[in-house]
Amino acid sequence: MSIDRRRFVAALPALAAGPYLGSVLTGCSSEPLSGPAEIKWDRDVCVRCSMVISERSYAAQIRDPMKKVHKFDDFGCAVFWKEHQTFSDAEIEFWAVDARTEPAGGKWLDARQAAYLAGRRTPMGYGFAAVAAGTPETVGYAEARQAVLAKGK
Repeated sequence: MSIDRRRFVAALPALAAGPYLGSVLTGCSSEPLSGPAEIKWDRDVCVRCSMVISERSYAAQIRDPMKKVHKFDDFGCAVFWKEHQTFSDAEIEFWAVDARTEPAGGKWLDARQAAYLAGRRTPMGYGFAAVAAGTPETVGYAEARQAVLAKGK
């Protein structure tokens, strides 16, 4: 049976030894160990719903305590995925695209510090687009998170 490199590395229990061992096992990588990672639009897939990440105004990312980046097509997918993990908010980085930047997908915001415009047509229908804090007619992270969880899916 053949196994591709990505599955092999993901299955290695040795990765639990620390955040830097993964880069040693996978070879040199130009990806930073903090901050938002590059999204390959129309190729990367949401880890929760498996949809291709193509709508640049609604993407989100979570960097877990092991420094692995998990990419999402919708802020709501990221919220639900996070709810089923064992790590706390303090242990992760959570990023959302600023929906008002040009080009779309060009600027990332700390999702917990961002404000959210409600009622948007997002890829998975959760309805929230991140914008800079202080934007009129928005809700905060806690309220957007609660609305996503209340909606279910």
